[in-house]
Amino acid sequence: MYNLINLSSLFGGSAEGGQNPMSSIILMVVMVVAMYFLMIRPQKKKQKEEQQMRDSIQIGDEITTIGGIMGRVVTVKDEYIVIETGADRIKMRFQRWAIQTNDTANARMEAERKAAAEAKKAQSEKDAIDAAVNGKKSKKKATVKNIGAADEMKAEEEAKIAEDKEEN
Repeated sequence: MYNLINLSSLFGGSAEGGQNPMSSIILMVVMVVAMYFLMIRPQKKKQKEEQQMRDSIQIGDEITTIGGIMGRVVTVKDEYIVIETGADRIKMRFQRWAIQTNDTANARMEAERKAAAEAKKAQSEKDAIDAAVNGKKSKKKATVKNIGAADEMKAEEEAKIAEDKEEN
């Protein structure tokens, strides 16, 4: 029987079926490393983010539990939280590990991302308008790295002089 790809021959084994022990070890090490980077590391990162979210819960946050109960946090203790649910203001106590999402923090992060994107868009529009009005194709900025205030002012003056020369 003929195999299109013979893995043992790729890793130094003979074509007759004999196998080099070193190639087996290398193959196992590669598989373990791949499993770590594809499965274990992302899972640990996700668990760390969830724990950080649970530790950052504050009074007044809207949360959802793993059971699907939604409510507003009224008390935060070391191991548990108390939430109010519904119009009847029913209070329920949950362990911290039972919190699935912090809806208030998620909304806050989404608003911050949106504001940052709008600010970036406004800045790019402003740069485009400035370029159109002044007839410049691109603005060159002087790069200054950890120098004193006097040197920084001198670098800014040189950049202005260079821009003026470009305009003329």
